[in-house]
Formats: sequence, structure tokens, C-alpha cells
Amino acid sequence: MRPQGRRPNLSAGLLLFRRGAGSAALEFFLAHPGGPFWANRDDGAWTIPKGGVEAGEAILDAARREFQEETGIAPEGPFIDLGSIRQRAGKIVHAWAFEGDADPDTIVSNSMTTEWPRGSGRMITFPEVDRCGWFDPTAARGRINAAQGELLTRLEQTLAAGDSAGRKSG
Repeated sequence: MRPQGRRPNLSAGLLLFRRGAGSAALEFFLAHPGGPFWANRDDGAWTIPKGGVEAGEAILDAARREFQEETGIAPEGPFIDLGSIRQRAGKIVHAWAFEGDADPDTIVSNSMTTEWPRGSGRMITFPEVDRCGWFDPTAARGRINAAQGELLTRLEQTLAAGDSAGRKSG
């Protein structure tokens, strides 16, 4: 029997994307973390909706659960495996992408409680994600956590390979 709790330094998330007519219309749905630490940060602060993996939980199941908890949106596959990346602090993030649409103005995030300021003994509660938005590839790369930019590249490459294969066989 595995111990209960989260698996340390392991996170799982989903990257929602949409396409219009032409490849220039690709957009990524990113989340901005809530709370006072992130309040005045923009570039490099945004992320794919993600979170910890519980002991015994399948990683894709964790990604789907976290996406729904942080956005209020129930993700529907198929899911494209984007592999994993290591963030600067050492956290491993496993990610998948899925195509769809969402209204960023209607997201509903779960809340979290933390001590703020650190060491003060004062506990505050705030939404884990305070807002979401759609970004073209250039804007997304400027806003997303630097290590997660690789996930955008992997998705673009996967979509380009699929489009190329479709043109060859169609």
C-alpha cells in the first residue's frame, strides 16, 4: 500500500489550445496564479493549469483533476502527450494538450490557504488561479513560466507534423 499524500516535486497539467483558419490562429489557454506573491507579476508568471499528483493517482487523471479544479472546466480528450519538463526549482511537470474552447471570464478556481506574509502567523485564502487568458504563441512565450515554454514548442511541432501528414495523405 502506498502512503497517502502528494508525490513530491511531481506535477501534472493540461494545455488547452484552439485553432482558427490557418496556423497563425493557434492560441494557448494559460492560467495566472492567485495570491499576493503573484499579484503584480505577469511575464514568466503564467502557467498551464497544473498541480500535484496524489499517491496512487494516474498522472493523466491528476492533470484532468487539476485542470478542472483550477478552471471549473471539465477537460475532454483526446489528449496529446507532451512529455515532461523540469522547472528551475526542480519540479517535474508532466503535460498533455487538448483542443477546445473556453471563456476565460467564466473560470472558477478552487481556493487555497497559506501564511502571508511568510512567518507572520496570518493565514489568508485566495483562488489558486485568479485569471486565465488566450495567447498567441509569441505572447504565450513571454508570459509562461520559462521551462513550460518547451511544452508550447512540443505542441506546435506535433500539430505541424500532423498537418503535414494530413496534406501528404489527403
